Amino acid sequence: MKIVIFGLTISSSWGNGHATLWRGLCKHLTRLGHGIVFYERNVPYYAGARDLFELPGGRLELFASWHDIRDRAYADVLAADAAIVTSYCPDAIAATELIVGRDHALPVFYDLDTPITLAHLRSGESVPYIGTSGLAGFKLVLSFTGGPRILEEFRGLGAENVRPLYGHVDADVHHPVAPQPHYRAALSYLGTYSKDRQRALENLFVAPAHERQDLRFLIAGAQYPDDFPWSPNVYFVRHLPPSEHAPFFASSRLTLNVTRSAMAEMGWCPSGRLFEAAACGAPLISDAWAGLEEFLTPNQEILLGHTSDGVLAALEMDDSELQRIARRAQERVLEQHSSERRAHELIALLEQAAANNRRTQPMEA
Repeated sequence: MKIVIFGLTISSSWGNGHATLWRGLCKHLTRLGHGIVFYERNVPYYAGARDLFELPGGRLELFASWHDIRDRAYADVLAADAAIVTSYCPDAIAATELIVGRDHALPVFYDLDTPITLAHLRSGESVPYIGTSGLAGFKLVLSFTGGPRILEEFRGLGAENVRPLYGHVDADVHHPVAPQPHYRAALSYLGTYSKDRQRALENLFVAPAHERQDLRFLIAGAQYPDDFPWSPNVYFVRHLPPSEHAPFFASSRLTLNVTRSAMAEMGWCPSGRLFEAAACGAPLISDAWAGLEEFLTPNQEILLGHTSDGVLAALEMDDSELQRIARRAQERVLEQHSSERRAHELIALLEQAAANNRRTQPMEA
């Protein structure tokens, strides 16, 4: 297949989780023999923190304005088997108009931010990457979130064929490595600052750090405000490129996963960070949300931290028990949640949607 993608960014991992997901997925798609073209608007805040400059086995198209590349994009779409528009793509509506309702590439929408999208729609807010026609013109809608509510909610936007395509981890990048002293921590957390994660982060990370001043705690991520409630034993890495994720996780005795409130409320929405940490062999503790057990089994492959006391209790566990939990999680993630596995799933979904679309086309006289 030739697949054209109109996305937020694949070239910069600064302040977003889309880039690492697309890098792993595109790499394994090209390894399977598929052709990939990724269109990304060249915005200053990503250009200033770019850590990928070309797409191995594919083509990265950075552009200043939609007008500059519309004709080139249209030529790519005409020659493609599938064209994917993603959530938070700055040119999503223009790209949608380019691919929907035409007799060429299968039009696909991939929402990597499903709970955020639906929360905005429920509150009556506009969503800048979904036009006035909703999702009616797309032959396949992929959702980063699964669960029983997704089909019904997306049908309200006119979508008929909705399938989950969950997060994943590129095992070539995220794997066990030697610990590094500067990343050493009793408890670590990797994630961009988000206001709707702050309450859980304060409960499950900040409060235990205040309680255990004898231990070293470490946060890595972008956009943290000056008034974040730091303490002397909480250390900070402002930006952690994907190449440093493995030593970061490998140096943690325990690492924390915190889910954005809209995602936790909806459930069935594992973050890419969850799978990355597990693939690196780090013992995991997470906030609880519906559907988590479909990805990792609580108390066997992951610990749940309902309160700060629960995190403090986890920090008291034996190293041997934490490592047993980590090994089980690593085995399951590499088997079921790798980027390679998702690449196969995506192709199967595209082929199925294309076959369904052909069956519904009117017969020529």
